[in-house]
Amino acid sequence: MKTASIIKSAATGSIPRSGKLKIFLLVLAFIIIAVTLWYTHDLVNSLSKKEKEVADLYAKSLEYIANEKTTDGDYDFLFTEIINAIDFPVIMTNGHDEPEFPYVTHTKNILIDTTQSKEEQYLFLKELMRKMDRSRPPIKVAYQDTIILNYLHYGESELLVQLRRLPYIELAVAALFILIGYISFSYVKRTEQSNIWVGMARETAHQLGTPISSMLGWVELLKDQSAGDAKATEPLLDMENDLHRLQKIADRFSKIGSKPDLREENITEIITPVIKYFERRIPQLGKKVHLVIESPGSVYARINRELFEWVIENLTKNALDAMENGKGTIAYSISSHGKYSYIDISDTGKGVDIKHRKDVFRPGFSTKKRGWGLGLSLSKRIIESHHGGRLFLKESKSGFKTTFRIKLNT
Repeated sequence: MKTASIIKSAATGSIPRSGKLKIFLLVLAFIIIAVTLWYTHDLVNSLSKKEKEVADLYAKSLEYIANEKTTDGDYDFLFTEIINAIDFPVIMTNGHDEPEFPYVTHTKNILIDTTQSKEEQYLFLKELMRKMDRSRPPIKVAYQDTIILNYLHYGESELLVQLRRLPYIELAVAALFILIGYISFSYVKRTEQSNIWVGMARETAHQLGTPISSMLGWVELLKDQSAGDAKATEPLLDMENDLHRLQKIADRFSKIGSKPDLREENITEIITPVIKYFERRIPQLGKKVHLVIESPGSVYARINRELFEWVIENLTKNALDAMENGKGTIAYSISSHGKYSYIDISDTGKGVDIKHRKDVFRPGFSTKKRGWGLGLSLSKRIIESHHGGRLFLKESKSGFKTTFRIKLNT
């Protein structure tokens, strides 16, 4: 019942409970990130404001000392305490806004290479001043509000710089954590789904094996008893063919989950019997569909014959179901380019609606009233997981044409 409800929700487009939980966790993660960014931004602004106040106090202290006619030790103490409180880079220039030599004595918290020439040190400080002024305009130190004595250029402390980088580091760590969690969750989910697929397939093969063998034995017994009676033998031969067909299907299911035996096979020789099988049964479906194979000759690829036949059958059934008017053509085009072989299966059916093209390979998705929507999903799994190739929707024109392409290694 649980599997049926999941498939039903996938087919109807509704969001299952697990999907709602993912959305809730994603929204919660964004809220946490937004709150963290806001808090960090507020903290940075507070520290930046504090540093500006210290710089203003430093400049006002210089003005105060310059405008006072007498000085005493208290001024020196205040001046020393303010300077010691500064932990951000400071450049003090003259009234013409030029750095004064020796530059080391007119700067604070700036590493100057004294081995460089005077001109190189000057250019270094001028460039640094320009960078500081982009975010923080310099503070003027004036005498009696008329004569500019100095300009105070100041930047951000190392702590403030690190705090500005912190949100990006947090976002990167959070994104990495979410990515790792998503990949891990997806891997676990795929593993669980794979185990379910394998378990169901092998159990189906096991359950089918015994009655098929028994029925084949009964058919052989009936053939012996009706020897010479053509009317009785002919239906028994058809029954035997159908039982061998069922046995082949059971063998296919038993191979799911195990490493397939890949061999160099002629693709045309594998597809031809499948086409003949459907040509005999299409009239029984009340349809007039023409099957055409286009091949340049012998095209080889490394495949498992039984599993590859299964893929061709699923794609053919899908093409037949797409022809709602019961008429049309299914074309199998085989080609080879470089180290790859291509098989294009085209039909003249109703096409795939553009809004469903991303969902055609999703398990449980189906536009038909009947069916589980597993044929294309299973085919994609066989080609990509067992053969290392690709199966994708190459093109589709609504009401005109649909082409699925298989890409295999030669």
